[in-house]
Amino acid sequence: MSKLNGTSRRQVLRGTLAGAAVSVGLPILDCMLNSNGDAFADTGAPIPVRFGTWFWGLGFGEGQWTPKEAGANYTLPGVLEPLTPLKKKFNFFTGAEVFLEGKANETHFTGAQGLMTGRVGTAREYSGSLDTLISEVIGTRTRFRSIEVTCNGDPKSGWSAPKDSERQLAEVSPLALYTRVFGPEFKDPNAAEFTPDPAVMVRRSALSAVTDRRTSLMTEVGAEDKAKLDAYFTSVRALEQKLDAQLRKPDPLLACSRPNEPKKDEKQALTIVGDAMERHDLFTGVLVHALACGQTNVINLCITDGMSGLRQEGETDSHHTLTHEESIDPALGYQKRCAAFQNAYMNGLLRFASALDAVKEGDKTLLDRMLVFAFTDHGAPRLHSVRNMPIITFGSANGKMKTGLHVPRPSDAVTRVGLTVQQIMGVPTSSWGVGANRVTSPISEVIA
Repeated sequence: MSKLNGTSRRQVLRGTLAGAAVSVGLPILDCMLNSNGDAFADTGAPIPVRFGTWFWGLGFGEGQWTPKEAGANYTLPGVLEPLTPLKKKFNFFTGAEVFLEGKANETHFTGAQGLMTGRVGTAREYSGSLDTLISEVIGTRTRFRSIEVTCNGDPKSGWSAPKDSERQLAEVSPLALYTRVFGPEFKDPNAAEFTPDPAVMVRRSALSAVTDRRTSLMTEVGAEDKAKLDAYFTSVRALEQKLDAQLRKPDPLLACSRPNEPKKDEKQALTIVGDAMERHDLFTGVLVHALACGQTNVINLCITDGMSGLRQEGETDSHHTLTHEESIDPALGYQKRCAAFQNAYMNGLLRFASALDAVKEGDKTLLDRMLVFAFTDHGAPRLHSVRNMPIITFGSANGKMKTGLHVPRPSDAVTRVGLTVQQIMGVPTSSWGVGANRVTSPISEVIA
């Protein structure tokens, strides 16, 4: 394994673009690691473990989606078939519920509140979410303590909330997030200095601003690291090109006439599921690079809010409307049109996890060194049920979590999954939750 003098985990490539500072972080290279490939050579510190949440609305709907078998040799239900290529790298938790204790079930909120905060209450009582508890352990030494994004254009759709505070606003623009990660290192809203337009950042490329140092670095590393850097820089440029394509003026259509100017949409709201998943994929590209380059160790990605207003192209009924009004297909045993949304979400989760799994870090992948907590708001959305809540975890958290398992927890509290995740991620706690949702022991069969 080649070693490069002066190259450490914190090194970045620096340059200027339109008069502003630009920094491009480096992924973990073999030359940064010890001979075993499991720790940094300069400090002896282990490669960091990362954490992420991934939210999709309206659960899995009607139908039989709970596997009959427990453990590793279970049959994937139809809703999870898109995840088949990575079956050995995720766990599927079923059966657990949020206990209401006589409190109101605030639809499309209470289920996610119980999963993420361990309690049931009003919207004003939403604080101390799972990701922020973990970020206190693994997120204090990175440039961004955490990054929150949402794909529907509503910054209030996210589920991340610090202790004793309300939910954090999420980023709605992949382009804006790109600029935060690859653009000026600090933006003072009161400063008089010029800040480059994000569109300029993309069209001229952050990579172009660090060309000289990038070229020099490529001559100094070994063959394996050169290949890794080449793949990394290629993926960054591909991401820039995808973002650039969204900024271009479309080709003219001769049959098209100019409509009246629509009201400006400050929230960049989306209503078509395909558009939301396209934004999801752009966010995925930026988030993967942010994680791989040590800009953050904690991310939160939300497809939409719980009461999803997303609809299919050419249709008027939203996913939420369909969960209530669509009949169950007698031959299939589930709501066919609703299933199309669930399929889109799970295919997106596969692309998200696959992008993490494509990044090599020593003897593992970025996905292997991560724990992704994928959750939803209801077990059966048509009934607004908070029972049998589906939870999916991806990654082994650097070998600390067993994977490839179906873990049934009938009538258990969903907080037991959250406590297990916290302990695996190093949070010093022996209990979690409030009232009937308080648990004091983890799920031992998934702890490596």
